[in-house]
Amino acid sequence: MRLIVLMIVSMLYVMPKAWAEPDIARQRELIHWVRQDCGSCHGLRLTGGLGAPLTPEALRDKPMAGLVATILYGRPGTAMPAWQAFLSEGEAEWIVRQLQQGFPRESR
Repeated sequence: MRLIVLMIVSMLYVMPKAWAEPDIARQRELIHWVRQDCGSCHGLRLTGGLGAPLTPEALRDKPMAGLVATILYGRPGTAMPAWQAFLSEGEAEWIVRQLQQGFPRESR
């Protein structure tokens, strides 16, 4: 029983860090990064190009976990690189949520 309680407490301590929403400054960086770096293949409007469209309609039936994994680990045999060296899992999840809602424009 003690082990179970310890595991739950550990998960509660670790999980918020892994899934915390990025702060506003990091959100701006991520928006710029997606618009520019991802946009170079997926189109600057994210409507497709070399890469598939990243619009809410195109992502509607795609599972969150699969999209996050694609961002973090890439797609072998395609032009989609792994971005895990630059993003946390929580940041990748934030990006997916934003893409599913209609990705924000860069603020100037």
